[in-house]
Amino acid sequence: MTGRFNLAELTRPDLKGLVPYDPHIVPGVIKLDANENPFDFPRKVKEYICAGLQSKLFTRYPDPLARDLLTGLSDYNGVPSNCIMVGNGSDEIILNLMLAFGTGREVVIASPTFSMYRIHAQVAGAGWREVPRRNNFEPDIPALLDAAANPGVSMIFICSPNNPTGNATPREEIRKLLENTRALVVLDEAYLEFGGESAVPLLSSYLNLIILKTFSKAFGLAGLRVGYLLAGPDVVGELLRIKQPYNLNAFSQFAAGAVLKHRDLLRDQVEAIKAGRDKLFVSMAGMEGVEIFPSDANFILFRTPVEADKIFKELLREGVLIRNVSGPGLEKCMRVTVGTEEENGEFLEKLKAVLNVCQD
Repeated sequence: MTGRFNLAELTRPDLKGLVPYDPHIVPGVIKLDANENPFDFPRKVKEYICAGLQSKLFTRYPDPLARDLLTGLSDYNGVPSNCIMVGNGSDEIILNLMLAFGTGREVVIASPTFSMYRIHAQVAGAGWREVPRRNNFEPDIPALLDAAANPGVSMIFICSPNNPTGNATPREEIRKLLENTRALVVLDEAYLEFGGESAVPLLSSYLNLIILKTFSKAFGLAGLRVGYLLAGPDVVGELLRIKQPYNLNAFSQFAAGAVLKHRDLLRDQVEAIKAGRDKLFVSMAGMEGVEIFPSDANFILFRTPVEADKIFKELLREGVLIRNVSGPGLEKCMRVTVGTEEENGEFLEKLKAVLNVCQD
């Protein structure tokens, strides 16, 4: 025996400050914190899925390339199947991008934005540089290009519509990035179905463009974890080298395919969410002291004169869970997901009451 086991000696020093993700699971509340689809999954789609279940779906390994699902995604996005890769949610794909192109290098992130870009960079052993967005939360394209000019930078990450600010980046701004950098430009379009302009038409012209998509938001499959990537065949080929062989289970593949076949039913829900968002925006804008930021997504960012943590805790005490996103550039800010009409009404009522109490 050469010595006594000491886990601390084996742990990567650069990960010691990484805090495990806490999704704030709180039972019995109105859940408006995770940007999920608030409506029941369409009965017709559930019936289709149940009718298609076969024993081999559970007893055999899934297709590692998810070829049936790729066919549906190819039709939906208008890109060839060899330009698509599916993953166990967008999170897995982001980590794969970091492992394939980021480890030992540096990535540039337009912030404030989705925190998992930075976290996955750290997990993969990549450096990161955050470039602040402008005062209106638009990405600072010249500053991003300047940061990416460093030869050690391999990727630029932009979310559009951006989480948590809600604003979308015009396609021409993305084109400017693509034309003036040697880095890969990763555009996260997780919320694109709710608003904004997709960059998919640019894929055939720019080999350094990568687009992330998900079934977790508009398509209501957050519980099954299905994400996918659109990129040139060479980029997909590099990612397939490191992708786990059976990363997306057979049931999720089948359910995602069923959603694509019945996407008109989900499109109706998306329109209802957008209408609810616009109505919620108007109501919140009429509240004294509340600052509302325009949104192209299924959530709204807002700020009050009161510290965000206090508003968050008081709303939770009243049975409404939202997301506290207060931080650099987002001081006193919170994010609320657009729910059903009843949920939105309950949130508005509780927010008014909480603000009255907190500002007295």
